[in-house]
Amino acid sequence: MPAALKRCRWVSADPLYIDYHDQEWGVPEHDGRALFEKLILDGFQAGLSWITILRKRDAFRAAFARFDPKKMAAFGAKDVTRLLADEGIVRHRGKIEGAIGNARAYLALGGAKPFAQLSWAAVGGKTFQRHSRGPADVPTASDESTALSKQLKKLGFTFVGPTIVYAWMQACGLVNDHSIDCFRHKALS
Repeated sequence: MPAALKRCRWVSADPLYIDYHDQEWGVPEHDGRALFEKLILDGFQAGLSWITILRKRDAFRAAFARFDPKKMAAFGAKDVTRLLADEGIVRHRGKIEGAIGNARAYLALGGAKPFAQLSWAAVGGKTFQRHSRGPADVPTASDESTALSKQLKKLGFTFVGPTIVYAWMQACGLVNDHSIDCFRHKALS
């Protein structure tokens, strides 16, 4: 997409960030496995900038068996040690162990379809449309993200606080938080 298009103000001039915003962020995702991957990545993003995670996404995919929940759930102590030594990813023991635990919780829930159903039920099955004029109008959490966060925690997920869940909901198109002057807002309405 041409750089002259009006985009959300959080998008930098980095081509990777522009492509992510224009092609992926806010596009409704209904595949439960893809939703799982994005939730794990959002958990790793906590305390960091999203561009850091985008730049490392391919390394994360390689390190975490392409986010295959069955393979991840089988990871043990040797895998944690391997991941802590992997310079291509965020090396945080709690987040690594949390990702493995989240794979186990995902499988215990029943996998892709139940995870997607649970996710979309939080917004009544369709994208919640917001009409922000800029970053100051965008919340860091919502009643929906708080409720879903509580559900996920009860199911055994970690690194799923209301703020992480809200960012994930935005990324996966459960919430349309493109600013109203952004060219993507109307396309995703």
